[in-house]
Amino acid sequence: MTHTLVITGANRGIGLEFTRQYAAEGWRVYAGCRQPERAEALNRLAAASDGRVSVHPLDVTRAAHIQALAAVVGDAPVDLLINNAGSYGPDDVRFGHTDEAAWIENLRTNVIGPMKMMEALADNVARSELKRIASLTSKMGSMEDNRSGGAYIYRSGKAALNAVMKSAAIDLAPRGIIAVLLHPGWVRTDMGGPHGEIDAETSVRGMRGILARLRPEDAGSFFDIDGTLIPW
Repeated sequence: MTHTLVITGANRGIGLEFTRQYAAEGWRVYAGCRQPERAEALNRLAAASDGRVSVHPLDVTRAAHIQALAAVVGDAPVDLLINNAGSYGPDDVRFGHTDEAAWIENLRTNVIGPMKMMEALADNVARSELKRIASLTSKMGSMEDNRSGGAYIYRSGKAALNAVMKSAAIDLAPRGIIAVLLHPGWVRTDMGGPHGEIDAETSVRGMRGILARLRPEDAGSFFDIDGTLIPW
């Protein structure tokens, strides 16, 4: 049986690697990104996929984009929804120097967008065989792990995403859906920078291993890249 993935932020880095790896295993992938016309690597992957990968305009802060993608998916079962699209925000955020508009925009991308994606596709996920939703978060959203301060916008956005996913995991569990949070590690990507500890291929293989082993009792868990639990 062919499985189906819907993924946001698929044009580069971790999202592109998720798309590549799942497509290589025969999955049908709906790959969303904000500017498909500029997603050269993703478009090449789609062209070589024998129809397994399709590319769709998807800015998760725009309701019309989410609705349009949901319409394309139709009634098809979605085994896995990955909320990968995210934003770090301004680099110079520090106490006494925060930008309200940038903060609100970050929350729209990192928190509200994933929620609206889940709301749009929950019925599709519930109809599937695997019934899984994963949102990419960060240890920087952990209260206990925060020993360096700063990063107000990014930390608060990921902490809010964690709260959203925890509630969604509880609400969706009666439908057989397992919703979890994944920390991808410090990855060498445009967002993670060149000094990351692992590359995107290693990160994605680790997260895919976690997703493959999920049990109903894992719903709402906050996983590190090695499969251990991160404290809230």
